[in-house]
Amino acid sequence: MNRRRFLRASSLAGVAGLAGCTAPTDSQRQQSGDATSPRPENAGNAPAERAQVTAEPVDVRGALYVPSRSWNTFQMWHDYDESVIERDLGYAERVNINAIRTWVNFEQWVEDADKLERSIDHFLSAADDRGIEVLFGLFESVGKEPTEKNLHATDPLTAPPTQSPSSEVVQRESAWDEPREYVRWFMDRWRDDDRLLAIEVMNEPGWLPTMKNFSEGMFETMAKNRGSVPLTVGSTSLANNADYVDWGSDVLQFHYNFPSDADVYHDLLPQANRLSEDLDMPVYLSEWQRIANFGWGSNETVEQWQPDYASIAPTIHQHGVGNFFWSLMVKPAYVRYMRKRGIINGLFHEDGTVWNEADAKAIKAMSGDPELDVEQRREWPDWARKVKRHAHGR
Repeated sequence: MNRRRFLRASSLAGVAGLAGCTAPTDSQRQQSGDATSPRPENAGNAPAERAQVTAEPVDVRGALYVPSRSWNTFQMWHDYDESVIERDLGYAERVNINAIRTWVNFEQWVEDADKLERSIDHFLSAADDRGIEVLFGLFESVGKEPTEKNLHATDPLTAPPTQSPSSEVVQRESAWDEPREYVRWFMDRWRDDDRLLAIEVMNEPGWLPTMKNFSEGMFETMAKNRGSVPLTVGSTSLANNADYVDWGSDVLQFHYNFPSDADVYHDLLPQANRLSEDLDMPVYLSEWQRIANFGWGSNETVEQWQPDYASIAPTIHQHGVGNFFWSLMVKPAYVRYMRKRGIINGLFHEDGTVWNEADAKAIKAMSGDPELDVEQRREWPDWARKVKRHAHGR
């Protein structure tokens, strides 16, 4: 597998220039203070050998998952609650979700690796008991610096997602020894675990050179310690994967959260399927949310940014693309600038009611079974209403 083969296949499918998720451009993120770091020492070496994984179509009907009241992935593992995990994965089972995408956390590993190991094993067992495979990511490019204040922040309006690791580590290859040890620690324990769908090196590293270079270095360590579980990268777009196939990626991902209409997906998803066939490897739409046939200006109302998975789920099901929607649990948006505008995501409230009955039925229908008895409650959780009041200007 190499970049040249990817570009040949993607040019046939017309996907090489497609960007996926709504996010800042490279230049915007660089202007925010991100500097370019040196390329990894192995940058000119031959790509890592891919794992021997099946290329046959996989029926992946997944959701992104972070517990409702965790504002970053450090909090998910630092405050790990087995009863919450079992409850939430039980909700996923109710709508026939068979895969979860979420992230482990480097900072929690530094703080207490033994606790993290126990929690990961519990999470995998709880998911397996419910017929759910897990796609675990190891690092995160999105968010604020992982300072003590940011890692533990709980204000619903201002608590940020946190990137992992810090920019100081990402930008200096001499500081990569501890992250490499973390990667080896994870691979030693779970590289052959059949409860895992795949292992992801980082979420969306393609936006800026520093994260991309760090991710390539960490992928090298993953690949040297690979087992039977496929390796992947949380790619923002199909085009970014031109680099990741050279690293040895076994599964391609792309994100497209807010298509303007169903026609966008009717064009894009067949291209993703053809790319999968041409490259003989799975391709997943690993973030999606709803049709958003309006802009990102200041005139949109809070109501326009509520969950509406039913607007696009039938189209995804029609094309049979493995996919993960954002997110299983109802909560204010992950990214703060979206959160402050009153964007809320999710299917299930903590009490098992759903934000939108039509959404829950549309998600379940992707398994071929639309029958579902649920109670709808389109209300912001009490603990998050501060975000709604801010968005309404009161």
